[in-house]
Amino acid sequence: MSPTARPCGRDVLVALVVAGVQLGAGPAVNHAEVQHGLAGARPVDVLGYGLLLIGPLLLVVRRAYPLAVFVGALAVTVTYLVAGFGYGPIFLSLVIAFLTAASAGSRWRTYPFVPVGYLLMIWPLPALRGYPTNGWQMVGVLAWLCVLLGLAEGIRQRREILTARRQRAEAAHRNEQAERERELARREQRASEERLAIARELHDVLAHSLSLINVQSSVALELLDRKPEQAATALAAIKQVSRDALGEVHTLLRSIRSGAETGAAPTSPTVGIADLDALIDPARAAGLTVRTEINGPARRLPAVVDVAAARIVQESLTNVLRHAPGAEAVVALDYSPGELRLTVENGRPASSPQPSTGGGNGIAGMIERAHALGGEVAATPAGDGGFRVAARLPLGSTDEGTR
Repeated sequence: MSPTARPCGRDVLVALVVAGVQLGAGPAVNHAEVQHGLAGARPVDVLGYGLLLIGPLLLVVRRAYPLAVFVGALAVTVTYLVAGFGYGPIFLSLVIAFLTAASAGSRWRTYPFVPVGYLLMIWPLPALRGYPTNGWQMVGVLAWLCVLLGLAEGIRQRREILTARRQRAEAAHRNEQAERERELARREQRASEERLAIARELHDVLAHSLSLINVQSSVALELLDRKPEQAATALAAIKQVSRDALGEVHTLLRSIRSGAETGAAPTSPTVGIADLDALIDPARAAGLTVRTEINGPARRLPAVVDVAAARIVQESLTNVLRHAPGAEAVVALDYSPGELRLTVENGRPASSPQPSTGGGNGIAGMIERAHALGGEVAATPAGDGGFRVAARLPLGSTDEGTR
């Protein structure tokens, strides 16, 4: 049998107290029985003192081996009584061993000893000792055994209540810890989403504007000596684009600084999709030929859809300027009751594209914006050597989130 609890100082103290009581009172009770001339009574000798001591010694390991200690204490008590020594406090170690085993172990292994012990105390043990047995003794012994069972049940119930309370406290602590971890995960997710939104906004603002500035500056350098008036037009376009970009960057920075109070990155570009010509004017000023097609009645869009559509158009035209110089682009809008479809398609470039300075995130940003609204974006090569960006953006409720 493996121990369930290690002996501690409390167990040793209980054993010492019980040993003191049994060794002190046991011989005195036995001497009184001998003086009264009870049949079968004998003075306490070495065997008697040994039996009085063995019971308390077993109590040291009663919590580690409750059932074994109870059986041992029962055997010691029966041996003490059968040997002819007096009743007395020999039962103290047996009672403590029974209470420990009955409250910690299975009832089926301990409670059956109670009726068996009762019968032994009524017959044949008194008969062997020559003690007369009457009705009052039977009732008294039965009452004491009932009290013993009640104590065992009380200890068991109290232990179960304490265990249940401890388990509830541990479960509450685990739930609290899990909730803290979930809240931390939610905060980290929100922070990640905010960082992604800020990065997307910075890319949309700067990539489009810097691409236009790059194209116009190349034009200005080319025409500065030969056609200064056209170079001046390119420089004016650079000035306008840079001013708009600075305005949007300042708006973004103000939003980031007050994010704890207002909680959002900027959600609208300078010009919305409703004013399509104004939206594509910077690209036209950079020398890109852009045609527009609008199908269906134009309508007021929810703000998030307007933002996503405008950014997709801007990014698509920026890619045309960078990768298909001289190509003609077509921007088509298709308004329907439940969604907005837009297409930006360009033909074959008229000249070689400018060298790329690194991988971009434009297409990935467009896809993220569309997915956030439950839509989709497809960027695929066109059949004539050009490129095509097609987006589908669900409109949702038209009376919510509109500007």
